[in-house]
Amino acid sequence: MKQGQMDNKDHRGATASTLLHMPRTAKRLFAVAVDIALCALTVWLALCLRLEHWVRLTPAHAWAIAVSVLIALPLFIRFGLYRAIFRYAGWNAMVNLAQAMVLYGLFYATVFTVVSVPGVPRTVGVIQPLLLLVAVGFSRVVVRYWLGGLYRTLLQRQHLPGILIYGAGLAGRQLAAALARGSEHRLLGFVDDDDQLQGNSLDGRMVHDPAELVRLIPELGVTDILLALPSVPRQRRLEILDNLRHLPVHVRTLPGMSDLASGRVTLSDVRELDIEDLLGREPVMPDEALLNRLIRGKVVAITGAGGSIGSELCRQIAACQPHTLLLVENSEFALYQIHRELLALPGDPVEALEAGEHADASTAPAVRLVPLLASVQDEARINQIMQTWRPDTVYHAAAYKHVPLVEHNPVQGLRNNVWGTWVTAQAAQNAGVANFVLISTDKAVRPTNIMGASKRLAEMVLQSLADTAPGGGTTFAMVRFGNVLGSSGSVVPLFREQIRNGGPITLTHPDITRYFMTIPEAAQLVIQAGAMAHGGDVFVLDMGEPVRIIDLARRMVELSGLTVKDEQSASGDIEIQITGLRPGEKLYEELLIGDNPQPTQHARIMKALEDSLPWDELQTVLKTLDQAMTRNDVAAMRAILQVCVQGYQPSGELVDWVHSSPGNNLETQPV
Repeated sequence: MKQGQMDNKDHRGATASTLLHMPRTAKRLFAVAVDIALCALTVWLALCLRLEHWVRLTPAHAWAIAVSVLIALPLFIRFGLYRAIFRYAGWNAMVNLAQAMVLYGLFYATVFTVVSVPGVPRTVGVIQPLLLLVAVGFSRVVVRYWLGGLYRTLLQRQHLPGILIYGAGLAGRQLAAALARGSEHRLLGFVDDDDQLQGNSLDGRMVHDPAELVRLIPELGVTDILLALPSVPRQRRLEILDNLRHLPVHVRTLPGMSDLASGRVTLSDVRELDIEDLLGREPVMPDEALLNRLIRGKVVAITGAGGSIGSELCRQIAACQPHTLLLVENSEFALYQIHRELLALPGDPVEALEAGEHADASTAPAVRLVPLLASVQDEARINQIMQTWRPDTVYHAAAYKHVPLVEHNPVQGLRNNVWGTWVTAQAAQNAGVANFVLISTDKAVRPTNIMGASKRLAEMVLQSLADTAPGGGTTFAMVRFGNVLGSSGSVVPLFREQIRNGGPITLTHPDITRYFMTIPEAAQLVIQAGAMAHGGDVFVLDMGEPVRIIDLARRMVELSGLTVKDEQSASGDIEIQITGLRPGEKLYEELLIGDNPQPTQHARIMKALEDSLPWDELQTVLKTLDQAMTRNDVAAMRAILQVCVQGYQPSGELVDWVHSSPGNNLETQPV
């Protein structure tokens, strides 16, 4: 549609909207004025038709107009034509109009046809009533379809989400243009911190002061605020969100500038707030030298390649252009997904062939991808992989990490996390792997659960292996960090789903706190930490400040435009239910066993000083533990872990499904 046509359409819409919002009395007076004009017009047309030329009105003709008005208006009033709502005018209104016009025609013809008035042809008394019937009827039909359709549209629009865009910059204006092209929202204006923009109009929409939001939201009917602040620092974004969280609006956001690579903002770019938006943690630019040191041009293996951390490691390592990337994964579906995702990177010949194109050297992928189905507990398979490909670097991300599940299945948790690490590390040593990096967890520090104890024991295995060959062979390193956002089992998608379903939000304890980090940042720091290792190093990532999960839940509810239902607000929307700590769950997580972390060349990576057991002594412990695991003697397993894992204090009773089964008659044997 051309610009002029769009402007005319907007002008007509504005005129109709003005008429719809006039007071009822003003609307009736306007209808009377239109009918008076139609009386005059039809008299003139009747004269022109009778005399067969364009007539200039004379005083005699004015009498014909005056009589028409004096007869028509009382009859129209008597038959209720001005009481009807024109946009709903139907058959009954047309019948009333016809009855009024029949009487009008009789009276008007009597005056000008039967009696006659000098200067006015007699036939005007017959022609003019017919023309007036058509004109008045047509005017009612036009109003019905013009204003009636618009009125329904306005009613529908009143139920659409009312949008304010926070940010009147380029991104905000592009978002406003995208909203204008759709019909699912009502754009009500902008909000901006810049006092030079406040009070001005952008594309016909006012820019408001954020301080006025408390008044504007009920006044304008605002339901949603869209943050168009892609370049604002995270700390400032957090301040804005804190100011918005208590307002009854749903807050969504555009991603950062790095994610808006196309340069054009669309509605599909708007997303729900993630926890990184709520934490205000500023990203740190990665050290390119550290990122590439163990990867570029090398053969790299990733175990657990289909998991949350493993898959992100695959993406970032592929971007660093290794020669070959080995994807080692026990889950067929997870391996298929990450392999398919990496194959879809630009320039891949598989995609070109599927599109009917010919692959050549220019479209060949920069990285050779090798998907390998394998369990890290399968010693023969892992040795076969290591000996065949002889990777330069191994990132060991394969682990069972869900605390309650591992607590209920402790033998499998220990087998996978400890023996899987041992098998993979020794296979790497035998194959001459230069660097081996274990993905560990903050739950390994003074653990209260089997999962945390198993990860600390896995760390100890690598520390002891490193001590057996100091200064040569494989360089072992461990990287310890807390919860990552969006990982399997993360509270954020769970809370969002519970809010979407109307609640309740389930929380294990009101005082539970956790450290959080985004998956991309964690993967970047893991790669950089591994590049700084010298052998047996335990690196700890700076996770920022711990977050109370109940505060996070409240903020997510409030920024969804809802309220928390509690003792202070019994009429709230979403209730937070406390369900009690799950087996093995801690209230607080820690990152260090000791108290003297050492800084490294990276601001967010520290080096922990952790004690370990000599390899001979650790082997004895592992052998004894293996015997208890073979018997599924969970009590003995716990006792062994308490001796060898510093700070391990199991919480609660044994909850292993097999050990505690009524059909299990196995008696606990001494260690």
